[in-house]
Amino acid sequence: MTKTIPAYQRIKNAILDNIHSGKWQAGNAISTEMALAEEFGVSRMTVNRALKELSEERVLERRQGSGTFVAQQQFNHTFVEVRNIAEDLKSANRDYEAQVVSKRAITADMLDNELRRKFGINEGSVPANTSAQTDASDEAVLYEVKIIHFADGQPIQFEERWVDAKKVPKFIDQDFSVVNTSDYLIAKSPLESGSYTIRALAAPNEIAEFLQIAPQSPTLVLRRQTYSAGQVVTFVRMWHAGDRYQFSGEL
Repeated sequence: MTKTIPAYQRIKNAILDNIHSGKWQAGNAISTEMALAEEFGVSRMTVNRALKELSEERVLERRQGSGTFVAQQQFNHTFVEVRNIAEDLKSANRDYEAQVVSKRAITADMLDNELRRKFGINEGSVPANTSAQTDASDEAVLYEVKIIHFADGQPIQFEERWVDAKKVPKFIDQDFSVVNTSDYLIAKSPLESGSYTIRALAAPNEIAEFLQIAPQSPTLVLRRQTYSAGQVVTFVRMWHAGDRYQFSGEL
């Protein structure tokens, strides 16, 4: 039996969708409590709960006598701290450069099992008679981008990233040799939580070529997924040449 989504959660999800799509941007006023109550056919008390929770999560800012506004500029500080290789290298006084290897729209019939599981896309999402070469944005379920990150002219990280095309519809239009993928997602999508793993793996031939190392050389692979409204917004694999990169932190 399908579990019914509570009314207040549906309102929260709808507000987050409007932020993801760019309809409501940082500083914009959202619909009034009365308008939301009429739209969803619920009481103002239910709407108030949704707005209160989003305010506590610092997605929204409620101003006495003025209304409720999008507080998106706080996401970078209040939700998920995502390491930015460009900033890390620049702060270490190293020259940074990004080279986009490829980017494309992915339709449901092009997905492998791992991406289906990550993004919760089932077989029923596959449209009939859809060509695997389709690039139409209205049929895309994910966007894929592959990028090589360089430090002082030497490849240090190969990034493979997939993004929910419905939640971040303009992602594919960006020039990621100039715009950092993590920075763009933090600015456009309220990232609420995330998880990651780090593994040591031998480099497959394709990865070795991008990192300019011998095939089967040791690499450190960071796999990370971040969530908004309980769903994965982006999944990324970052391959690092084992003799050029290390992870560190403070306890």
